[in-house]
Amino acid sequence: MKVTVDFEDCLKDSPRFRATIEEVETDVGELESKLDKLVKLCIGMIDAGRAYIVANKQFVNGIRDLALQSTRDVVIESSLTKFAESLQEMNNYHTILFDQAQRSIKSQLQTFVKEDLRKIKETKKQFDKVSEEKEVALVKNGQVPRNKTHEVEEATNILTTTRKCFRHIALDYVLQINVLQSKRRSEILKSMLSFMQAHLSFFHQGYDLFSELQPLMKQLGIQLDQLVVDAAKEKRDMEQKHSSIQQKAALQDLFNEDTKLEYNVDTENGIAMEGYLFKRASNAFKTWNRKKADNNRRWFSIQNSQLVYQKKFKDNPTVVVEDLRLCTVKQCEDSERRFCFEVVSPTKSCMMQADSEKLRQAWIKAVQDSIATAFRENGEEPVTKLDRRSSASLGSLDSGGDTRSMKGESALQRVLAIPGNETCADCGQPEPRWASINLGITLCIECSGIHRSLGVHNSKVRSLTLDSWEPELLKLMCELGNGVINQIYEARREEMGSRKPQPADPRQEIEAYIRAKYIERKFVLKPSAMEQRAKVISLSKQDKQPRSCAEFLPPRPPPPTPKLRTASSTSVAATGHEARRDSLFCPDELDSLFSYFDTSSKLRSLRSADSGIQNSADGSREMLASTPSSNSLSEPEPESESPVALQRGESPPVFSELTDFSSDLLLYWASCACSLPDMAEAMAQGADINWVNAEDSNRTPLIQAVQGGSLVTCEFLLQNAGNVDQQDIRGRGPLHHATILGHTGQVCLFLKRGARQSAVDTDGRTPLSIAVEAANADIVTLLRLAKMNEEMRETEGAFGQPGQYSPHSTQTEQQYKKCIQEFITLQLDES
Repeated sequence: MKVTVDFEDCLKDSPRFRATIEEVETDVGELESKLDKLVKLCIGMIDAGRAYIVANKQFVNGIRDLALQSTRDVVIESSLTKFAESLQEMNNYHTILFDQAQRSIKSQLQTFVKEDLRKIKETKKQFDKVSEEKEVALVKNGQVPRNKTHEVEEATNILTTTRKCFRHIALDYVLQINVLQSKRRSEILKSMLSFMQAHLSFFHQGYDLFSELQPLMKQLGIQLDQLVVDAAKEKRDMEQKHSSIQQKAALQDLFNEDTKLEYNVDTENGIAMEGYLFKRASNAFKTWNRKKADNNRRWFSIQNSQLVYQKKFKDNPTVVVEDLRLCTVKQCEDSERRFCFEVVSPTKSCMMQADSEKLRQAWIKAVQDSIATAFRENGEEPVTKLDRRSSASLGSLDSGGDTRSMKGESALQRVLAIPGNETCADCGQPEPRWASINLGITLCIECSGIHRSLGVHNSKVRSLTLDSWEPELLKLMCELGNGVINQIYEARREEMGSRKPQPADPRQEIEAYIRAKYIERKFVLKPSAMEQRAKVISLSKQDKQPRSCAEFLPPRPPPPTPKLRTASSTSVAATGHEARRDSLFCPDELDSLFSYFDTSSKLRSLRSADSGIQNSADGSREMLASTPSSNSLSEPEPESESPVALQRGESPPVFSELTDFSSDLLLYWASCACSLPDMAEAMAQGADINWVNAEDSNRTPLIQAVQGGSLVTCEFLLQNAGNVDQQDIRGRGPLHHATILGHTGQVCLFLKRGARQSAVDTDGRTPLSIAVEAANADIVTLLRLAKMNEEMRETEGAFGQPGQYSPHSTQTEQQYKKCIQEFITLQLDES
């Protein structure tokens, strides 16, 4: 046992003993202060913990209330109930923890402070008192004269007695000090160990509790992932339904069919008609209630040969006429109110008011039909549905069906049919349901989430089952695929000893592999300079497109007799295949397409009579009617073309020795040769998608793709951030070149991607003026439609609120986009 103060030193009462006593007393004072502070902090912690327990209990009760409110959803109710029970159990564990803290810290240490430390303080007071008495006795004993025997004896006795008392009290004091130093260790460690064991039990119980809950949580996690996918699908379906309803409403507003929105017909439930009507009171005064609280507006319906109404949905229907066979219906023109009609039965009559004349006629007709139906034995008559798409201006456009965008299983089946696409491109998970559209690969749901984290500038993820797929995008996916892309991005994987991840691998490993594959491009094979040169020269020799038209526009032939060919004016080629018709537009389609803009054009003319805005729809139609198709023009004579143009169109490009055969040049010539694998390889090697070839009139890969004539090649470049408006040295962008070459599908694609049709080249020509000069009726029509659509948006936006357009404007915009998509699809089918 380690002794803090030596017992023998206390008998000597040496300075060392006094110094030791002072040190111990200072230490005991600090110990008391620290323990008091710890006990107060423990009390504060316990009070805060109990407040937390009360708040947590209220929170658990809230979860239980939510579970009771969700009785219709079994999954939510059972899950919330189980979670509430687990959280309540954890709350009980918290209660036990704070009770143990109160017993081990507060009670035990507080007892140690109050009993042991206070006891030693009292002993210290006695020790100080007897020490002082001893000092007095010593002083008095030293001052007694030698000759006074009686006083000497008395002082000696007092000193002896005081010393005995001092030794006794000093020994007790030292004993208590030594015992306190030993006990302080055990008390402090005992209380803290008890507190930490309480924490151990708390967390162990919590771990056991949530270990039992873990299978349920894992199962709910799987269900939650599926719910997210289902919610996204339901959201898309609802958005499509919302769009279709909005489109129908816009058409009804456009053709003054607003009455169809004011009532419903539900033949499956036996409801012939239902909707709101004002009802005249049946009292003696026969008045219309004018109070806002009860304006006698009721929800009427004709069902089961009865006329009933109700004020609120939960109210029981009130029967106005029990049997319509005994009734008649008539208009009430003598009433003080408009649009009134009356249903008369043998016992009573009921006058009602509709919101418009068309609604009144619809209700009268519905009552008459119900009366006639009630007399028939079978009571079955086909319900004549109102034709909401009877406009002649929309007939030819709608007859073509939808925009032919692929969705769901169609896109999934076509993409997965490509070899290698049946598994995920990165981890090999079978049956992938996602794709990266700019890379052209299929992905599982795990890898698709990682690709999303790479950013859309690296990978654009789209669902094969939930999203709509445009034909050009679908064809791009079918042209590439996992096999082609993995041969490029994993060319050196085995050589570098890198293992391809498996579906069961941790997400961190799969993410690291994907980043190394697509961001760092560690596995891409870098060809030698000679191999790169050979490939670039080989691709440049595949440039079979005549480029004379890109530099010099063909001379316009003498205007022939205006004649617009019909869709049936086709000829059979020597190969036995039916040739393409002269124009994408037949006369009916052209007339229908322009007539669709007539309403807005006339509206624009009325609104802008003072501002000088002109109506261009009719003028465009007349111009196109007198413009022959580009395919009907006679071929220009060979001598009419520039010799320089012929030389450039026939001879392959010549590369100087100083030419750097970089990945940019590979992408440049691969775009012209329409070689998507070589383009993807160039992109993997780091090619700039908008690289400018200074040796070839500042042309870009996208302009080269236009020269190549492939719409899918242009789509690939646009999906990878190709600039649709970047111009060459003559100020001509991709839209200019597509117009010059007469590539109608590419013109549609660039207009769809927002190309500026007002851009002017160095000769002061826009794409529209070039198309008019080249007499290409198809492209003129498309550019005119785009221009008119843009003008209509700007005009209607100027007269309305900014950013808001009328239903007709929205419908026109949708119809224009639909028209553009149809032409892109047609071009893909023909290619």
